[in-house]
Amino acid sequence: MKLFDTHCHLNDELLYKNLDAVIERALKVGVDKMVVIGWDKESSLSAINIAQRFPFVYATVGVHPNNIDGVDIAQLNQVFALAKQNKVVAIGEIGLDYHYTKDEENHARQKEIFIKQIEFANEVGLPIVIHSRDAFLDTICILKQHKPLHGGVMHCYSGSVESLKDVLDLGLFIGVDGPVTFKNAKTPKEVAFEAPLEKLVLETDAPYLSPQAVRGTINEPANLIYIADEIANIRQMSKKHLLEVVYDNACRLYKI
Repeated sequence: MKLFDTHCHLNDELLYKNLDAVIERALKVGVDKMVVIGWDKESSLSAINIAQRFPFVYATVGVHPNNIDGVDIAQLNQVFALAKQNKVVAIGEIGLDYHYTKDEENHARQKEIFIKQIEFANEVGLPIVIHSRDAFLDTICILKQHKPLHGGVMHCYSGSVESLKDVLDLGLFIGVDGPVTFKNAKTPKEVAFEAPLEKLVLETDAPYLSPQAVRGTINEPANLIYIADEIANIRQMSKKHLLEVVYDNACRLYKI
């Protein structure tokens, strides 16, 4: 059975320092495609370098909302220039994050940079990888006003079942991560059950969000299998069928 980790940070030092071993463990359990996500210029460049080294790895480039300090148009354009590189399949991780600051000026700046990156993705024909934390309504509002024309994914979707419609109406995929495996994760489990199967993709967000079975350890793409097991159990379906569908979904998302 083949697995596709649609969102991981092999460019994070926690994984990069043991990159060959991390990838070997992923391949051993069937993870044969991975997308490495950028969060600023340096990490985006690192993602590209990793993707160009391994034929089954792809990259995204973008500026994360928590990394906007000091980013001006010139620096944003430098990130955009990286999108021309071989193996870049999306713009991301981009979006809004109000978790760490309530400063309205910062929020306004996040929105400005988010919009510019959506517009750039539309220009170059790429999907977007969306980060939204404690900012769901503003995120959806921007996405409705500046619709991603080439699709995208709501990374680590943490909204309610009721809010799923807003995401699906935009044609976006739903990213499901390690929290769906947590014992008391009522809402993520409900989302994994209710979301249309053809709109689900699996992601580890490694080295973060380790699944329940390996909580407290550094997460890595090999742990995608725990997320697949949990969703198959929640939906009462065969893991084989689940993996076939979500693998195809991931390929459609990133046009691979």
